[in-house]
Amino acid sequence: MGSEAKSDRQREIIEWVKTILFAVIVAVFIGQVVIVNAEVPSGSMEDTIMTDSRVVAFRLDYLFNAPQRYDIVVFRWPDDRSQLFIKRVIGLPGETVSIRDGEVYITGADGVENPAPLDDSFILAPMYDEAPMTFHVPEGCYFMLGDNRNISDDSRRWNEPFVPKSDILGKAVFEYYPSVKMLYGK
Repeated sequence: MGSEAKSDRQREIIEWVKTILFAVIVAVFIGQVVIVNAEVPSGSMEDTIMTDSRVVAFRLDYLFNAPQRYDIVVFRWPDDRSQLFIKRVIGLPGETVSIRDGEVYITGADGVENPAPLDDSFILAPMYDEAPMTFHVPEGCYFMLGDNRNISDDSRRWNEPFVPKSDILGKAVFEYYPSVKMLYGK
């Protein structure tokens, strides 16, 4: 093989290495800055998201916007930040969430309670009636509930019931396994 052919071969290898390196850098950037890939290990979000489903959450959604009630989000669990959870935002900063008679009530930051229970037409089954609970959501934090409330390990059960905005990694936008479907707030 001549030196010119050897040089062409080396240039081709260098171009392939640069292309692969670029693809790896883009993939890492997307995975660390743009999206969160999460697996749902339990039935706490059924029927909205089934057990063993995989979802993609968009990290940039909350860069300039605050999470809204009913958004489905991926976040670091307050009791063990190494674990990722996926739940629905129910209580917003400054609000009070009251759970009584199997219903969720919201008192706004202004202190006025909505007399009607929260619309939870998306939940799997009516909530079991349990002892009344009240949670005052601190500023900068959120209160989360699963859609399968009767088995969900959510804000009602955690040692630290509130999720700081900084621990919300992204808004769940679609499920890609075992089926493909868009995830909407309600």
